[in-house]
Amino acid sequence: MIMKRINIVVALSVSGLIGTGVLAADTYKVDPAHTSVGFTISHLVISEVSGRFNNVAGEVTIDKDALVSATATIQVKNVDTGVEKRDNHLRSPDFFDAEKYPTITFESTKVEKNQITGKFTMHGVTKEITFPFVLKGPIQDPWGGSRLALSAETSLNRTDYGMKPFTGVGDDVKIRITAEASKPKESK
Repeated sequence: MIMKRINIVVALSVSGLIGTGVLAADTYKVDPAHTSVGFTISHLVISEVSGRFNNVAGEVTIDKDALVSATATIQVKNVDTGVEKRDNHLRSPDFFDAEKYPTITFESTKVEKNQITGKFTMHGVTKEITFPFVLKGPIQDPWGGSRLALSAETSLNRTDYGMKPFTGVGDDVKIRITAEASKPKESK
């Protein structure tokens, strides 16, 4: 009799979750061809250097057009400032140390209104960060799938993540994320 009651409670709970849309969340894969993680940092106090990371991977989950979670993985070796010599220097132990720390990751832990909080790991150090975001979509794409876009800006101090100070290079880094994610048309 107790097992029957437990089964009924579980069945009612699951049907309640389905009715509230909790189980209806949609997960979208980040489209690296339409995604950019850019950065800007001070150089010699008088100018700024900009760059980006190419080939970002990740997922964005929404429920009823609201962001539920997001993850991202960046391959440090893909840093691109448009100057090969500088890019190689950024990959070196003076900065990212790409051989020892090949990825930068973000995994959300909480989303409230237009603020996302999560674990950000860079250079072997994980810290919790919170930043504002804008979510657009989802929309139907020309191929019958669904797409959405997420954009965000924040800044961080690179020395908080174990990077050494370097003469002429600022510590505060501005980060701009523009991500497009897709969910293919479901086949029947």
